[in-house]
Amino acid sequence: MSRFDICKLLGIKYPIFQGAMAWIADASLAGAVSNAGGLGIIAAGNAPADVVREEIKKVKELTDKPFGVNIMLLSPFVDDIVKLVCDEGVKVVTTGAGNPSRHVEAFNNAGIVLIPVVPSVAAAKRMEKLGAKAVIAEGMESGGHIGKLTTMALVPQVVDAVNIPVLAAGGIADERGMAAAFMLGADGVQIGTRFLVAKECTVHRNYKERILKAKDIDTTITGQITGHPVRVIKNKLTRAFDAAEKEEMGKQTPDMERFDNLGRGALQKAVKEGDIEFGSVMSGQIAGLVNKEQSCREILDEIMTGFNKLVK
Repeated sequence: MSRFDICKLLGIKYPIFQGAMAWIADASLAGAVSNAGGLGIIAAGNAPADVVREEIKKVKELTDKPFGVNIMLLSPFVDDIVKLVCDEGVKVVTTGAGNPSRHVEAFNNAGIVLIPVVPSVAAAKRMEKLGAKAVIAEGMESGGHIGKLTTMALVPQVVDAVNIPVLAAGGIADERGMAAAFMLGADGVQIGTRFLVAKECTVHRNYKERILKAKDIDTTITGQITGHPVRVIKNKLTRAFDAAEKEEMGKQTPDMERFDNLGRGALQKAVKEGDIEFGSVMSGQIAGLVNKEQSCREILDEIMTGFNKLVK
């Protein structure tokens, strides 16, 4: 399947997905990306069904183009969200943080295209067996919760292992990254960090400015001791995590509640309140390449124009 086939499958113009960033990927951003030719995605995160229903309603008012909803499978409201997307006629669902197997029948009955995010070849093969129509192979360069493999290493191995389309994610923000992903065998890409500074993104201004000013070495990984590592911009919160990890690693039984307390509400603090020192400023390593604020249409048109020139 080529990029043109995946566009045909989903009814989109460009083989570009907007990353499902919790607290950030709302109707405003998703609608703008879909209108510009990509696949806009609402991030359900840990939100209850009523909140997600309102975002779906808003995005339907903003665009008549296809859009998706990302379901975090560890959410306490996951069953409600699954029923919601089926009832609302959502065309595409991406999933993360778990196995969507028990929901596949519901998605199939509703005619929903299931595209899970995977961090490994084994996960990609499992998703193909479940009936996923494609997978998003996400490398550890991405922002937020990450796996252990880089995009460069992960994507070609997943491409060789499955017979369904593969989208590459992690460390992609321009036409060069997209072209590289296609050379590795990808059929499309998912982009997160660059859309953080889109004009239609409603994240706090302080958050946007921090991304725009970021250098190549400004991200770090927190929470590795917990088994749920997260890539974020360095700040006072990350330094507190580093100090806690050093102390707890020397103990026979580390205090995991300590890390829960440090991280509780930190993303909301950054996204909504603009606290970029004690908030969790999730960002991919590619932030150092993101240096201008544009509309979603400008971002997508610029990437696709450059991509088409490169692949010629």
